[in-house]
Amino acid sequence: MYVIASRGKETPTEGLRLLGWWPIGIVEIIKPTFLTTILFAGPLFEKGIAEGGWRDWIQGKRVTEVLGGWIGWRNFIAGPITEEIVFRSCVIPLHLLAKISPTRIVFYTPLYFGIAHIHHFYEYTLTHPHTPLLPALARSLFQFVYTSIFGFYAAFIYLRTGSLFAVIISHSFCNWCGLPRLWGRITVEAGVPLGPSTERKDDGEGKGVKQRVQVADGRLGVGWTVAYYLFLLGGAVGFWWGLWGLTDSSRALASFDLVKGAAKG
Repeated sequence: MYVIASRGKETPTEGLRLLGWWPIGIVEIIKPTFLTTILFAGPLFEKGIAEGGWRDWIQGKRVTEVLGGWIGWRNFIAGPITEEIVFRSCVIPLHLLAKISPTRIVFYTPLYFGIAHIHHFYEYTLTHPHTPLLPALARSLFQFVYTSIFGFYAAFIYLRTGSLFAVIISHSFCNWCGLPRLWGRITVEAGVPLGPSTERKDDGEGKGVKQRVQVADGRLGVGWTVAYYLFLLGGAVGFWWGLWGLTDSSRALASFDLVKGAAKG
């Protein structure tokens, strides 16, 4: 804030706007979150429908369980908040004040974000000392690539909406969904109840009790896998079509004008 006010000659209100802290636009938060949800239509179908997790989502059963441990707290709360404050709220305004074009900001600044995750290579070699060096390097390179890709998206949302809260929520949501399945059949844990309550079983008192069908070996019919990839493809297409419309905001920090490419304000 001090650098923005002293070097950029901005007012405190404008400084908070560049940092993405104020004003808090509810619409600017909802629309990018919905866009991110569209992108993960496939994984949501797999977790929610195929694995039957939608009941737990509605009842909020797993929220306490997931956030009760330090790993869940780090992945879904502390990590997204601290990383987005540093790599979006702190880094991007400095580039805007330096008059760097929005397109370059989108593609340059996420590299800092990707490089910041390289330390996972060292952690992996400590926890997996018998893993050969080449696979460990390949794993870290892959992690660098996908964290940078998310950084492109997060920087785009930040510039288009001016909302730090929107990118924090999208970051947390992406951490929860994980990388989408890109090949193979979808499976579930053996014995997990699936689908709607279609079978009835006598409860011993002459009353029928609805039960969901169970899959004994954890394999689902090929139709589930086909449906998953259709949702995955549909989500990707929907994401592409909604990318500009669902990030459009009057509070944008930059204008992606193909001719001028200059930041607003």
